[in-house]
Amino acid sequence: MSVKPKSKRRSGCPVSISLEKFGDRWSLLIIRDLMVRGYRTFKEFQDSGEGIASNILTDRLQNLEASGIITAEVEEVDARRVNYRLTKKGIDLAPLLLELLIWGARHEKTSAPCALIVQMENCREQVLAEVRRRWRERDSTPMIPRFDGKQ
Repeated sequence: MSVKPKSKRRSGCPVSISLEKFGDRWSLLIIRDLMVRGYRTFKEFQDSGEGIASNILTDRLQNLEASGIITAEVEEVDARRVNYRLTKKGIDLAPLLLELLIWGARHEKTSAPCALIVQMENCREQVLAEVRRRWRERDSTPMIPRFDGKQ
């Protein structure tokens, strides 16, 4: 996979720099799907129910890889297939993603099951520990359901 060259930063602000790396909605949804849904392949991301176009998905995967947030690994069994995985830098976004999930469910009407969000809110450290364990052990069992009602 080709890696894009680094672009010039708008400022030295840590928030601005972070947003340059993953601040668009598609990148955060890809990170979410890797982190808590167990998705690994281009097709899984494309079929996630969010409606991302293939050219946008390709671009965001390349940007996340160039930023060191994800890595692309050729599958051992089928060299035509690429599996994506969060890097250490990527898994460090777990607290941010958890807070976004809780914030969105608290302040907006969502399809997220209330009991799940309350549990995540009340047990933040345990949720984060489980996210990290699954990452370390390459466990792709989903932690949260799809919110569009499909499996």
